[in-house]
Amino acid sequence: MAKIYTKTGDRGDTRLFDGTKVRKHHDRVEAYGDVDELNSFIGAAASFLKDTELPSMLAEIQKDLFSVGAQLADPGFKNQSSAKFQIRKERIEALENAIDSFETELPALRQFILAGGGHA
Repeated sequence: MAKIYTKTGDRGDTRLFDGTKVRKHHDRVEAYGDVDELNSFIGAAASFLKDTELPSMLAEIQKDLFSVGAQLADPGFKNQSSAKFQIRKERIEALENAIDSFETELPALRQFILAGGGHA
């Protein structure tokens, strides 16, 4: 794993995993930052769950999000090790099946859901 510092200071640039130099506000950098943030929120939410099945499902989703971040950082899979982070069709189908299963237990949506009223 790469070091978290470069010893070159912050000039507003960073490098993607494939070596491409981009600005730190580049869409890809913003996107994998958002994916990391989502991953953190899922981890925090999972810590409140007592259910035995859901936390393990969320842990798998967190692993998937690491793969998404890797794909964003190396979009062309120029680094051979990046290919192992590709999300397979079977994994997507498993997520879709889980969503379908959860939806059968919920009432039909009639409006948008507003966040709030829970743990922060």
